[in-house]
Amino acid sequence: MKVGIPKENKPMEGRIALVPHAVNELVQQGVPVVVESGAGKKSGFSDYEYKQAGAVIADSAQQLYAAVDLIVKVKEPIAQDLALLESRHLLFCYLHLAPNPDLAAALCDIGLTAVAFETVRENGGLPLLAPMSEIAGRVAVQAGAHLLHSSMGGRGVLLGGVTGTAAGRVVIIGAGVAGQNAAAVAAASGAQVIAFDRSAEALKSIERLAPNITGLYAYAGAIEQALQTADLLVGAVLIPGQKAPHIVTREMVRKMPRGSVIVDISVDQGGCIETIRPTDYRDPVYVDEGVLHMGVTNLPGAVPKTASEALSGALLPFVGRLAMEGVMAFPALSDGINVSGGKIVLPALLE
Repeated sequence: MKVGIPKENKPMEGRIALVPHAVNELVQQGVPVVVESGAGKKSGFSDYEYKQAGAVIADSAQQLYAAVDLIVKVKEPIAQDLALLESRHLLFCYLHLAPNPDLAAALCDIGLTAVAFETVRENGGLPLLAPMSEIAGRVAVQAGAHLLHSSMGGRGVLLGGVTGTAAGRVVIIGAGVAGQNAAAVAAASGAQVIAFDRSAEALKSIERLAPNITGLYAYAGAIEQALQTADLLVGAVLIPGQKAPHIVTREMVRKMPRGSVIVDISVDQGGCIETIRPTDYRDPVYVDEGVLHMGVTNLPGAVPKTASEALSGALLPFVGRLAMEGVMAFPALSDGINVSGGKIVLPALLE
């Protein structure tokens, strides 16, 4: 199959699915690659670099979609992308369909096959979600620390504190990849971190990261108690392919200190905090119940160069197999199909 890498159209999204070195490896394997002009610009990669890697540069998205079979992009398609997709296309990207039934219906209407990065499983893990979860966890704490500044409307707390002052308090819901990376950054700043999860193994793993991280079972009462003195709450709950459950209720948010901050990484799956709603980097923050909320659905988009390099490395072997062998030849990919032939086929979505 001929691979197409279009420019991302979501607001403030600068990532690209494959960097020039990865494209060159595909070309060396005999896989033709077409890249939309300017697609790598915001990640620091020029059309010239892609040409040198062996890619064909398409002058427009229309030209690219017409010329290729396999569309490899980062974020889910929006209106201008959907207008160019055809039933013959195989779409490979982050989709997060559980909280977005309109997009699921649109893909079914087109009749294409769509494989979501976040539902590809291999060796018990989520290899294409993990690199972005790492980045999202780290960015969430960096953004939250900045929003706590009084100039941003926050309560004026320095997360790590200084000599003679109390350290800030960070609560993390979910001790998976994103939660562990959020905890590591928060703990390194000197903050006191409490991480909640239902898995004993996850709690052991997160506590091993630093002595100022405490792992607790995710009882509603324990979460509510911890939030009453929290400066920053990071939501990092993931149930692959499914909408995130509301672990933190509006009543819990109401009891948080005024000017505290919430960053919900799981917002692209609907969010694990009742008061969260999707935002983007043009207008990322709103206040609800006196608490600053950041619901940006593409947190890693703030660091497109780093994110593109991390994602590309994880994607390359999967794209190569897709292009050379097809989606049904590799169980990790075939099991990650969300939509096919006008129907939703992923069991988690059907539920």
